Amino acid sequence: MGAVSSAQLYDTIGATYTVTRRTEPRIAARVWAALGDAGTVLNVGAGTGSYEPLDRHVLAVEPSAVMRSQRPAGAAPCVAAAAESLPFGDQSFDAAMAVATVHHWQDPIAGLREMRRVARRVVVFTHDTSDTGWRRRFWLTRDYLPEVADLLVGRPSLTEQARAIGARMEPVLIPWDCADGFFEAYWRRPEAYLNANVRHGVSVWARVGPDAEQRAVDSLRDDLASGRWAERNRDLVDLEAAELGLRLLIA
Repeated sequence: MGAVSSAQLYDTIGATYTVTRRTEPRIAARVWAALGDAGTVLNVGAGTGSYEPLDRHVLAVEPSAVMRSQRPAGAAPCVAAAAESLPFGDQSFDAAMAVATVHHWQDPIAGLREMRRVARRVVVFTHDTSDTGWRRRFWLTRDYLPEVADLLVGRPSLTEQARAIGARMEPVLIPWDCADGFFEAYWRRPEAYLNANVRHGVSVWARVGPDAEQRAVDSLRDDLASGRWAERNRDLVDLEAAELGLRLLIA
């Protein structure tokens, strides 16, 4: 599925997205604080509208028709467009934001530069895909789903993305009871990954394919039943939040 665009992917898997993908208020607070005093905000790759601030004038951009159709009543107006070619003039917005979407873009660097072009401030919530920052630190990718590494081949590093727009990087910890069911969200609640609805709301599972998904789920189920998962991850039990490579890029 490497050549599938984000619009095509979410037109396929996005129908149940709102079941498990909701705004996590502690992460939202970080995003909104990073927007500073911006009065006008462009939300790029906006999906169903999670994390859009309610106290600012927001315009959304989302390429998937299925995702646009699930935006709630009263949500910000939404334009059908891709990050790499934003249909707005230079410096049209005080800020541009993107939440958990850059990894879907065909050309992340081009999309980030477009955000920088149309806005005076850029805030991006994304993740570090280096071995130390993500894949080997998160037990799900390390022990059950090594195929994730194949999804990252040829993608620009977080450092390259930050350099492209002159951004600084800030770590974002994931609370153990995170309300937004993104890929890493259930790091202390492993049973959640056995739930098909949880997996359907995360593009990684669709991208690795059904065989890898079933193998990972079966293996995790066995390890939970045997106690092996608990033994291997005993250091997580008392953590309130985990550092799993999530980052804010702020320019």
